Amino acid sequence: MLVFYSFLIAFIVGGLICVIGQLIMDVGKLTPGHTLAILVVSGAILDGLGLYEPLIDFAGAGATIPITSFGNALTHGALAEAEKHGWVGVLTGMFEVTSSGISAAIVFGFIAALIFKPKGKAN
Repeated sequence: MLVFYSFLIAFIVGGLICVIGQLIMDVGKLTPGHTLAILVVSGAILDGLGLYEPLIDFAGAGATIPITSFGNALTHGALAEAEKHGWVGVLTGMFEVTSSGISAAIVFGFIAALIFKPKGKAN
């Protein structure tokens, strides 16, 4: 029963984050790029205020899978390295924590482009 509860909480929290993103696009009439930026910055701000880690502890994958967790990872890495190395750590910390995710996105995107022959926009 405990496992089911964990899945349910993750589903609800992740779904609410996605609903917020959809409302930003539909009600705010913003592009997906603007919505992406807003969600990433929101995750960064919440981590800077110390609110995103408790959300991850509560919701698990429901908080780590949506794009807001990328902003969380950027800020979390920057703050951790800033404590160790000062201002230089702010820059290196962001890339150290998120480099594997960015690398995986590039590699898998390239493989998908080779396999599926993406089509550009027809003019």
